[in-house]
Amino acid sequence: MAEISLVLGDITEQRVDAVVNAANSSLMGGGGVDGAIHRKGGPEILAECRELRASRYAGGLPTGQAVATTAGRLPARWVIHTVGPVYARSEDRSHLLASCYRESLRVADELGAKSVAFPAISTGIYGWPLDDGARIAVETVRETPAEVAEIRFVLFDTTAYAHFGRALSGSTS
Repeated sequence: MAEISLVLGDITEQRVDAVVNAANSSLMGGGGVDGAIHRKGGPEILAECRELRASRYAGGLPTGQAVATTAGRLPARWVIHTVGPVYARSEDRSHLLASCYRESLRVADELGAKSVAFPAISTGIYGWPLDDGARIAVETVRETPAEVAEIRFVLFDTTAYAHFGRALSGSTS
């Protein structure tokens, strides 16, 4: 079973085998984590994303799926791009959010990655409530069989860190 830890900080500075990008379906960069990874990683990431769009994902990467590229100038070896679902009160999309974590770990295994850094997928502009997003993230990585030895949740602020801390400890308050 992988060691799971929390880090308060910047995912683009993590020295791990693979960094997970909360991407949009176009794979062309955007805001939040996606924009930060593309800016700091450099044009190599965008070039590989363009190739993926041209060869396999002309309509965009489907929600809940994952694909890898180089990490460019990041201190990681790879970026695993996954498209999180937009939160909707009227529809349970939690299976799609869980799929982001499962599929990212599957891709990490294919790459031979032993350490992976995750952001809090879908909890930013996509509106997923932090408490539920943290619970789904932690439960999914705990339940997903993978060869990855280290999983880091890299949280940008103390609020997200606190929610993930509660999820990791099993506390609901």
